[in-house]
Order: sequence, then C-alpha cells, then structure tokens
Amino acid sequence: MVQRSNLAVPFEVPVLALCFLACVATGLELSVNNHAADFSLSTLPGPPVSLSCLVQNSSQAEELLWYRGDGKVDLKDGNKVNISNICVSPVTESDNGVTFTCKLARDKSVRVSVILDVQFPPQLTGEESLQIEEEKDVTLSCNAKSNPQAQTAWYKNNNTLTLQQNRYQLYQTSEVFQLAIKKVQKSDNGTYTCMMKSSLGEGRKDFHLIVEDKKPVFPKEAVIAAVVVVTLTVLFGIVAQRDKIFKCFKRSSETAL
Repeated sequence: MVQRSNLAVPFEVPVLALCFLACVATGLELSVNNHAADFSLSTLPGPPVSLSCLVQNSSQAEELLWYRGDGKVDLKDGNKVNISNICVSPVTESDNGVTFTCKLARDKSVRVSVILDVQFPPQLTGEESLQIEEEKDVTLSCNAKSNPQAQTAWYKNNNTLTLQQNRYQLYQTSEVFQLAIKKVQKSDNGTYTCMMKSSLGEGRKDFHLIVEDKKPVFPKEAVIAAVVVVTLTVLFGIVAQRDKIFKCFKRSSETAL
C-alpha cells in the first residue's frame, strides 16, 4: 500500500511569505514633482517653489515625511497620507544647495530627494576707503557669492592689476574673493576694484587705498628707562630740599604764633 506524502503541507508558509514579499515589491515607490529619482530643481530668488510627494502603486494608506537637510519638516495631519505638499516661500540665495527629501514613514529607505539650484548674479556693490601705514599688510575682501560661479578679476585705477611676486596674493572660495598686499608702499596708493561677472550679471566694489607715512617707533625699553630716570631725579630733588621745606613750614608756624 502506497502511503500519501505529507511534504506538501510545509510549503504553505513559504508560499505565503513569498506572496507577501511579492506584494511589497510590486513597485511601491515615491515621486516628487513627477520625478521618481533624485533630481535638481533650478529656480530664481523670490517666487515660491512647491514640492509634491506622491506614493505610487500602493493599495493602502502610507504616511509620508519631509526633511529639509537633516531637519524634519512639520506637516499638518491632512498633508501626510499618500500625498504631501510643501512650499518654500520666498526662495532666497541661502536656499541654494539645500536638499529636500520625501520619505516613506514605515520604510525610510524609500525616498526621493530634490536639491534646490537657486541661481542669482553677483551681489557686489559699494566702495570702501582704507588708510594703512607704510610697511604694514592689508587685505581687501569681496563677497564672492553667485550662482553660477562668477569670473573674478582685480583692477587698479581701472587697469588690470599686475600681481607683484611675493607681495600680492589672491585667495578665493565660493564665499569670498580677497587680495592681500604685504608691506604696502607709497606706490600702492590708488583705487582697487573687485570685478565679478556671470551669465546673470556682474558686480563690482571699489577700495580706495591710502598709504600713510610710517610712524616713528620708540623702543619700549628706552621709554621705560627715561621714565625711571625722571622719577628718580624728582624724588632725589625732593629729598635734597626736605630740610629747607621743613624750615619753611617751621618759620610759618612761629610767625603765626
């Protein structure tokens, strides 16, 4: 007699597990402004930017989370399930490069990020006057913020500045553009212009540098010694005249009596 095998029964649990995994993996994903992958959003300062996060291919209510950088964005109760919207208003230069991320609450690995690409021209205006003593160092600094990155140059009296080796040094980051002059000389007198140009515009700032005569420097030791000598001379003079001063006071007292 052939016995019926019971091997079919244990397969029910794995089959159910596979079915569940298949349901989870049927394409549940997020999209932000119709982008299912991370992207960059170009904009200008001023007008608001709206970001809309949507759950795709879900048969149940899914809670959504928004982050600005590493900080969690507070959302109202009616703006969390399956679709969630946030608004950046007004957009400013400081928002450039900031990342906004929408995440699935129950599985934060499901996410889409957008980086704001805020484009603005160089923010450079005005003028500044500097008075510096001869033989001292001076640094001229300009705000170098712009997007896209601007081309930079220094001018002296409206002519391209010729950098003197070992005396002029340039330093530039995304934040600042500097010209350092070591041991200024009378020949350094003049107007220095920081010029920045980008596809969105240009900016400039003038520095009026006035080099003053070098002030004489007295050695501290000599000054201290002179003060000590004068003080001791006065003290010795008072001691030498002490008897005369006492006699003067004595005569005054006798006369009064």
